[in-house]
Amino acid sequence: MKLAYWMYAGPAHIGTLRVASSFKNVHAIMHAPLGDDYFNVMRSMLERERDFTPVTASIVDRHVLAKGSQEKVVQNIARKDKEESPDLIILTPTCTSSILQEDLQNFVHRASIESTSDVILADVNHYRVNELQAADRTLEQVVRFYIEKAKKNNILKTSKTEKPSANIIGIFTLGFHNQHDCRELKRLLNDLGIQVNEVIPEGGSVLNLKNLPKAWFNIVPYREVGLMTAKFLEKEFDMPYIDTIPMGIVDTGEFIKKIEKIITKKSNLSIKFDQYIDQQTRFFSQAAWFSRSIDCQNLTGKKAIVFGDCTHAASMTKILTREMGIRVSCAGTYCKHDADWFREQVQGFCDEVLITDDHTQVGDMIARLEPSAIFGTQMERHIGKRLDIPCGVISSPVHIQNFPLSYRPFLGYEGTNQIADLVYNSFTLGMEDHLLEIFGGHDTKEVFEKSLASNLEFEWSTESFNELNKIPGFVRGKVKRNTEKFAREKGITKITIDIMYAAKESLGA
Repeated sequence: MKLAYWMYAGPAHIGTLRVASSFKNVHAIMHAPLGDDYFNVMRSMLERERDFTPVTASIVDRHVLAKGSQEKVVQNIARKDKEESPDLIILTPTCTSSILQEDLQNFVHRASIESTSDVILADVNHYRVNELQAADRTLEQVVRFYIEKAKKNNILKTSKTEKPSANIIGIFTLGFHNQHDCRELKRLLNDLGIQVNEVIPEGGSVLNLKNLPKAWFNIVPYREVGLMTAKFLEKEFDMPYIDTIPMGIVDTGEFIKKIEKIITKKSNLSIKFDQYIDQQTRFFSQAAWFSRSIDCQNLTGKKAIVFGDCTHAASMTKILTREMGIRVSCAGTYCKHDADWFREQVQGFCDEVLITDDHTQVGDMIARLEPSAIFGTQMERHIGKRLDIPCGVISSPVHIQNFPLSYRPFLGYEGTNQIADLVYNSFTLGMEDHLLEIFGGHDTKEVFEKSLASNLEFEWSTESFNELNKIPGFVRGKVKRNTEKFAREKGITKITIDIMYAAKESLGA
C-alpha cells in the first residue's frame, strides 16, 4: 500500500469488486469511507452497462467509528438480501477501513444466520496485494466455497461431458477486450468441436460452479486472473489447464496443439488439428501474409517499446520480434509479483527488461531510448503524446476508447488481424507525415515539447528555430532532442545554427 497519483493496478478491493460484479446475481458490500466508493461509476461508464453495478457501500463515518461498524454492516447485508435475493453476498473492506482492524468474519457469521443468501468475507490482505492479485484470489475463494458446498450437499458434478469440453476461466469486467476475446475463444473452440462448459466469472452463476469438474480441461487466457482457480481444480480433480496465451499466430497454434494433446490423451483417439492451424494461418488470418508484404517490411528493424500487464506485454513482445521483424528495445511489466515468468517469456526477444510499477521510470526509459512506437497502457499513451511518439494501447489500465462497441479481440486468429492493424497504424509513416507537412494538413504548432524534462534551460535563436521548422515533422523532435543533448554536454544555453550543425556532425550524420 502506498500513496500515488497514478497506479497501474488499483487497490485490492477493486479486484474483489470486479470479480463479484462479473458473476450473475452476486452482490458486493464494500465496507469503506466516502471516497473509496468510486467503483460503481467507473464500471458503469467504462463497460457501458445497462444495469446498475451490484455493489453497495457500507459507509464508515464518525458515527460508525463512535459505536462500531457491526450493526450497520449486518443491516446492509440483511437489506440487500431481502431487496435483491442474490445467490451470494461478498463483504470486502478497503485499504482505508482495514486500518480499523475489525472482526469482519464475525460480521459475516452473524449476517449469515438470518440471510437466505450465502455470505462470505473476501479473504484478501489489502496491504500486501494489488487489484489483480486480489481478483485472482477472490475468484479462487468463490469457486472453492461452492465446490466444497456441493461436496457437502452431495450434488457435485464430477462425471465428464460426453464430448470434449472446456471451462474458460478469467474473463471478467473491466478487462482489456475481455468480452471480445471470450467470443473469439468460443468461435475457435467451436471450430475444433469442443463445447464450452462454463465461463467464469463474467456472466457465470455461482450455482453452476458445481459443474466445473465436468469439463475435460480448463483454459486460462490471462495470467493475471484465473491461474489460482485452475491450479485448485487441477489439484482437486486432476483437471489439466492450458495457460498458453493464444495471442499471435505462433502462440495460437501452440495453444491449439496443447488442446490436441489433452483430447488425444483423454479420448485415446488420434486427434490432429494441423490442417485447421494451416488453413487459419494462411487464409483466415491476414497477419502472416501481411508480415511478408512490402508495407510491413518497411517496419523491419524499427525500434519499439512494450509495457503492460504480463499477459499482453509478453505476447506483444514476441509478436513484434518473431512475427513482424520489429526490434523491441525494452519490454516491461508492472506485475512485479510475476516478474520471473515475464523475464523467462521475453528472454531473447528484447534488448532490455523493465519491471516496475512506477510510471516515471517508464517515462524516463522511453525518453532515453527514443523508439519509433510504443505499445503500452493509457499512461504510455500520455507519455508518447508528450514526446511525440505514437502509442498503440495493448493493456489495462485504459480509458473508455479502449472499450470498443465493435468486435476487436486480441486472442485467436481474428486477434492476429486486429494486432497487425494496431501495430502498422501505430507507427508514424514518414512519407505520409511529410506530405501532410507540405500541404499544411498536419500539426503546425511551433512549440515542441518532446522531452519529459524541462526545456527552459535552452534559448533557440530565431535562425535556428526557423531551420528546425524546415525539418520534416517525423524527425523534427529527434533532431531537437539531439541538439539540446549536445548543447547540454557542452554547457551551451543558446542554440544557434552553428550549434545545430555541430550536433549533427557529432552524430556522424
